Amino acid sequence: MSYILLIGSVLLGGAFVLYRKPNKLYTRLLLAFSGAYLLSVTVLHLLPEVYGHAHDHTVFHRLGILILVGILFQSILESFSKGAEHGHAHLHSNTNTFPWLLFASLSLHAFSEGLPIHSANDNLLWAIVIHKIPVAIILTTFFLHSNFSKSKTFLYLFIFSLMSPIGYFLGQTINLLQQFNQEITALIIGVFLHISTIILFESSENHKFNLKKFIAILLGILLTIFTMH
Repeated sequence: MSYILLIGSVLLGGAFVLYRKPNKLYTRLLLAFSGAYLLSVTVLHLLPEVYGHAHDHTVFHRLGILILVGILFQSILESFSKGAEHGHAHLHSNTNTFPWLLFASLSLHAFSEGLPIHSANDNLLWAIVIHKIPVAIILTTFFLHSNFSKSKTFLYLFIFSLMSPIGYFLGQTINLLQQFNQEITALIIGVFLHISTIILFESSENHKFNLKKFIAILLGILLTIFTMH
């Protein structure tokens, strides 16, 4: 079921663009909602889970460093993805030229965030699923602005949709990754903190209060609080 959700969320986001052409405002609100949900899951679930298994100062220190490394890692990825993870991709590309760097960086991001998912971690799974929908919308829009056909766009989206499930599968089956799950999760916490905070605090136009965006953020936080287990 987890694999279906991870793949389906990307295809759903792509389908919105290919067949419905979603309103730009709705996409921004969905992005704000997903960023709030992602941040809430990170703060309320992932951080306590990671540090709850730490038993001494050395482990605390190592985990903190890995969180900072995750922030830096995502910063590097975004220099190639042009900020598509948080809705800031610039829709300018040469006609029929495939954006390999953007696609590779987004795929690496998707692969890495699938690694710490485990069967008892539904909160993280749903956070990634919700986050994937607006990212897929943005990526699909980019492809269409690059004059790719719908069939070609769908093919690339399907390849992208496999990245998180592959990370999830390897994280569940490779012993070495399981042994370092705590460290990997700390790294991904840094990635999520970077993405979610940018979504929430950088996208406000002229730093003005936006009631619709605020409501979307509040709903994302409340949903996390009331569905935590």
